[in-house]
Amino acid sequence: MMAQELSGPSVLLLMGVAGSGKTTTGELLSRRLGWPFRDADSFHPPANIEKMSRGVPLTDEDRWPWLHAIAAWMDERLARGEHGIISCSALKRAYRDVLLGGRPRARLVFLKGEKSLIAGRMAARTDHFMPPALLDSQFATLEEPGPDEDALVVDVTPPPEAVAAFIASRLGLAAVRER
Repeated sequence: MMAQELSGPSVLLLMGVAGSGKTTTGELLSRRLGWPFRDADSFHPPANIEKMSRGVPLTDEDRWPWLHAIAAWMDERLARGEHGIISCSALKRAYRDVLLGGRPRARLVFLKGEKSLIAGRMAARTDHFMPPALLDSQFATLEEPGPDEDALVVDVTPPPEAVAAFIASRLGLAAVRER
């Protein structure tokens, strides 16, 4: 399989609160586009995961090294001229500034959903360290992207496959095709 030349962004940053479908959407887009996907959770140091597992929200001081590690992965992709997809809550503008600042080939995609929908999704998860009890703090922290951030805002109510297809279509990203 070979990916077509794409005129769209080189790196997609999928943002939203826990349970908004960042990982699922990222994995679906990765298969559709043939781009590598990384979940930002894989960049957390063990202390952050342990803290969240106990239901304790992270502080900004906890997040800065994590955000810089994600930005370094994005820079590696961009320096190589390679595409990539990264999921990260990126709830505050300051966090997005670290991740998107100086990266014109990165595109922000905001996965947006109603709190009741996302709470139901989180309650159904059995294999994730983020407890549903932290959802309130996620929504309290969320600073929705402003117009100047040029985010693609995507409703996560439809099935994940439809969400991924919508993102690819709206950004003009061609699916992987057979040789």
